[in-house]
Amino acid sequence: MKNNRPVIVGIFIVLGLAILITTIFTLGGQKKAFVKSFALNTIFNDVSGLVVGANVLFSGVKIGTVKKIEFYGDSQVKVSMSIENDAESHIHKNAFAKIGSDGLIGNKTVVIYGGNKTQPQVVKNDFLKIENELSTEDMLATLQQNNKNLVDITTSFKSISKKIDAGDGILGKLVNDPGLGTKLANTITNLQSTVDNFKSASLSGKTVMGDFERLSGNFKNPTNSINRIANDSIAYNKIVGTVTQLQNASASLNKFTVNLRSVSERLNEKLNKKDAPLGLMLNDSATANSLKSMIKNLQSSSSKLNDDLEAVQHNFLLKGFFKKRAKEQEKAKETIIQQ
Repeated sequence: MKNNRPVIVGIFIVLGLAILITTIFTLGGQKKAFVKSFALNTIFNDVSGLVVGANVLFSGVKIGTVKKIEFYGDSQVKVSMSIENDAESHIHKNAFAKIGSDGLIGNKTVVIYGGNKTQPQVVKNDFLKIENELSTEDMLATLQQNNKNLVDITTSFKSISKKIDAGDGILGKLVNDPGLGTKLANTITNLQSTVDNFKSASLSGKTVMGDFERLSGNFKNPTNSINRIANDSIAYNKIVGTVTQLQNASASLNKFTVNLRSVSERLNEKLNKKDAPLGLMLNDSATANSLKSMIKNLQSSSSKLNDDLEAVQHNFLLKGFFKKRAKEQEKAKETIIQQ
């Protein structure tokens, strides 16, 4: 047993060294301590609890770790990262870096994203641009403010619902008064009818617009009379002259009407005067009777004169003269007929 003790101690030492080396290589493999890498930097306004050794992710894949965190300037923080050489070809100078997390409350990580092939690749000790995002504290503060607002809204809604249930206000009356609800339903029905009428009017207006467009198209037709008049200056000038003449004629007719009215008024004035001849004839019954008697006498005298003339024609002294004149008249008629 004494001779085997050094062997047993040696075996335990070898096993311990093997476990230690295995652990070192395992942790080194997880932390990628034995992978060739290059340094990248970025400057954050707030690292939100980021620690040294945190993972650096690109498209969800771990490509490095955070090597150093130090203050930069007055209040900013410089983060130095160790990035695998294999990832260098995927990261471009216009890429961004932001603080992320493994979960809602998980460990903080640095996330690299964005960038395109039009820009060159990053090189050792380059600085990446950052994009500020809401931290967990900011989200919690926003959530607290939202909760407060929700409480206020719930309280207000509770007060409103009590007033509605008590029948206060228009909405409360609408909910509790069936008659008011019926009136509202009738109003909605009338409104729907009005909308239908408006729709019909709109369709009619659309039809009128279509007719107007067709009429406008007819006006544009070169064979249309209105189109020819619009494009023919001579015809247009003739129409303008005709319209001018019609206006002058209308003015003359208006003037003639005014003069005729004036004459009619003066004639009517004279006819109404009893001292004027026409007025005397129209308004004085004695004068009218005298005139009537005179006309009867003239008719009687004309009849007697006709009888006397006929008696003269049959008088033997003048009978030859009238026969001779009758023959001459017949001879003149025959000559005219022969011609």
